[in-house]
Amino acid sequence: MDKRFEAYKEILDRYREENRLRAIPEERGLPGRIDLSGNDYLGLAAHSEKLQEEFLRNCDASFSSSASRLLAGRQHHYSALENLLTDLYGSPALLFNSGYHANVGCISALNIPGSLFLCDKLIHASVIDGISMAGAQWARWRHNDTGHLRRLLDKHRKEAERIIVVAESIYSMDGDVAPVRELVALKREYPEMILYLDEAHAFGVRGGRGLGVAEEEGLIADVDILIGTFGKACASAGAFAITSPLLHSYLINCARSFIFSTALPPVNAAWTREMVVRITKMREEREYLKEISKDFRNFITGITGQENSSDSQIVPLLVGDAGKAMKIASLLRCEGIDALPIRRPTVPPGGERIRFSLNASLSPEDIERIKDAIQRVMLEI
Repeated sequence: MDKRFEAYKEILDRYREENRLRAIPEERGLPGRIDLSGNDYLGLAAHSEKLQEEFLRNCDASFSSSASRLLAGRQHHYSALENLLTDLYGSPALLFNSGYHANVGCISALNIPGSLFLCDKLIHASVIDGISMAGAQWARWRHNDTGHLRRLLDKHRKEAERIIVVAESIYSMDGDVAPVRELVALKREYPEMILYLDEAHAFGVRGGRGLGVAEEEGLIADVDILIGTFGKACASAGAFAITSPLLHSYLINCARSFIFSTALPPVNAAWTREMVVRITKMREEREYLKEISKDFRNFITGITGQENSSDSQIVPLLVGDAGKAMKIASLLRCEGIDALPIRRPTVPPGGERIRFSLNASLSPEDIERIKDAIQRVMLEI
């Protein structure tokens, strides 16, 4: 082994010994199998062949932007998508290439002298990366504990001109929901607070038009920066930020992931616009997903004997050991069920789990098949 690379091999060897070595999985979604590992919450991606055929027949958008948004000559499809989102949310929208790009770009841009970030302990890694890149001052508050957040606000309000409180509306590993109403109440009490809400796993799923938890609670206008993604329930790719006119202009000028990234292909923006229009009308699918998710959470609680923290379509089965999680996933795969093990660093030590990601295309028969498979597998562990 070349000595220059020995240290990298040692890291991989350690990951292997700890049962947390990752690899790109094989093709899933094959006939006869049930995929519970992705984020296609409305089932649009899995059943979009006819929609795609019709879309491509009538679409005149290019497959390459060839430049960043600030340089691209083709803006029509981006503007049409942003205008739709602006109309839906009532505030300006700005497109990003992914949720990661959106969080890294917005968070790092918001860090100017006098700023402090207070982040939920379970916030997504992209937020942490944005803070790290910017060298920002920050602290964590205990997960969904607004009492702890209040104490931090009291502690730091005199030393910071602005305190940016960051939360996810639905947390991707536990499936629980942020106390958005309490966060808004705190923002009204603390004038230096800016509320930043990542709705990645709620966009398309929650609210009357699928705009997220903020819509469901009637609080869209109270969120200062709202992030949504298109790569989950929307069956596309990319992300967006909803902000005030001032911050919209500021991000165009200061969010480096926006300024220095080649824009998504115009065809992607055109497809996304059609999907956004479609999901705003999928109220029945959202209600059905809510029903089967509640039933499945109750089932998992019955299996584990412990109350499940989830209140969404993301339902974890906590096992607390990486080797055990891998064994369960392997046995489920033999049953025709794809549900991947989640290990550290995605979750903390002892938080290893199987993450079941439900979607509205699952039939009642599918749900019963999944339950039967889990029951058989758990008897073998």
